[in-house]
Amino acid sequence: MRVITFNCNGVRAAARKGFFEWLAQSNADVVCLQETKAQEYQLEDPIFRPQGYHCFYFDAEKKGYAGTALFTRQKPLKIRRGTGFPIADTEGRYLQADFPGLSISSLYLPSGSSGPERQERKLAFMAHFEAHMRGLRRKRRETIICADWNICHKQIDLKNWRSNQKNSGFLPEERAWLDTLYDEVGWSDAFRLVNQEADQYSWWSNRGQSRAKNVGWRLDYQLITPGLRSSVLGAEIYTAQNFSDHAPVIIDYADLPY
Repeated sequence: MRVITFNCNGVRAAARKGFFEWLAQSNADVVCLQETKAQEYQLEDPIFRPQGYHCFYFDAEKKGYAGTALFTRQKPLKIRRGTGFPIADTEGRYLQADFPGLSISSLYLPSGSSGPERQERKLAFMAHFEAHMRGLRRKRRETIICADWNICHKQIDLKNWRSNQKNSGFLPEERAWLDTLYDEVGWSDAFRLVNQEADQYSWWSNRGQSRAKNVGWRLDYQLITPGLRSSVLGAEIYTAQNFSDHAPVIIDYADLPY
């Protein structure tokens, strides 16, 4: 089973750059998109509902902002939009599909890089979402959360870690939050279970030829519950084509209850 997570930075922009043509050849079973930046009525073109998939969108109330989507080969038993937290619910930041023994979610965690107020908002979301993730762990089902987490965990996860230790996305409290999710709550970063290589990034600034020089950040993860750890077969970040300032993260799994 192949699961792809991708911050498309505008699903219409990604479509113009060839994302859906690539997706048709990707052999993906589930696709999680973040930052769709569109209302569903703006996505009437059939390209936005790829053939062979059940397609679900969760739009932000504000036009051209945030939003998530899920494409699944198998029809879900249930779709959940939001978490009961205003930032998640009014900005289309969380979309969950439930299957018989598995839930898969698309999450777009807020960025705090534009200033202190936005960072406080990000931290508030993190506190709420930690409680949500603890609740998911209490359920008798496996879960994959595909997300742009807007956080790098370790020094290996960004090129210029020394100069970014006081910047949103690599702050000590953000990294400690991920430590708690991994070490205390029991989630795992599926990518790092099978790929320990350096220079593996999923986002690059548009400034200073960052992408060409591979001066990037690994912000996009698939976090999994303990029962899925042995199912991870392989992980890669697709960088051969540019559909966004992010790149698709592809994880292959075996023996999922899907």
